[in-house]
Amino acid sequence: MRAIIFANGIMESWPEPLTISAKEDLIIAADGGLAHCRHWQVVPHVVVGDMDSVDPGDLAALNRRQTDVIRHPRHKDQTDLELAIRLAMDKKADETIILGALGARLDMTLSNVLLMAAEAYRSASLCILDGPNELRCIRGKAQITLTGCTGDLLSLLPLAGDAMGVTLTGLEYPLDNARLPMGSSWGISNRFLGKTASVSLESGTLLITLTRNE
Repeated sequence: MRAIIFANGIMESWPEPLTISAKEDLIIAADGGLAHCRHWQVVPHVVVGDMDSVDPGDLAALNRRQTDVIRHPRHKDQTDLELAIRLAMDKKADETIILGALGARLDMTLSNVLLMAAEAYRSASLCILDGPNELRCIRGKAQITLTGCTGDLLSLLPLAGDAMGVTLTGLEYPLDNARLPMGSSWGISNRFLGKTASVSLESGTLLITLTRNE
């Protein structure tokens, strides 16, 4: 099962080619993300958070036979998005797509992105989609194949220290067992040569961003 989380950042466009299904996906609104659900005419299965950013009218309009509301105290140790990710894990989602996670407050944007690097959520297989942008994270000894088109941009940002043993294929600038220093811009703006590209890592943590040509 796949989980789709609507967070409370900016969501000005629908990320193509994403399609969701109320029958096959678990749809979660993280607090104020309920407004995005209403805008895009999506009925969430669950709304979770402290409800401080939810429009009371949106909440009142919910059909409680279709949507559960899980209310948390306002004084809590996790953001509403983190609570939504934990809920997706509890429901045994094998992949979690997060929408509306970027923009608005900078601190929340950074927190939302860095959640993907948390060891606690390694098994959640998190992905942030934002317009033409796709963000994923790999850690430890790992490999990922990404799908795109010729000319799409792929960038790598090491987190929590240097990324070791980085190997890239299917890109304009290949690498073979390279070290990417944390804080370096070396991994920015690589380009797809075809429809797929592969990123392999021996140790460390890599934030991967794919920007599709529109």
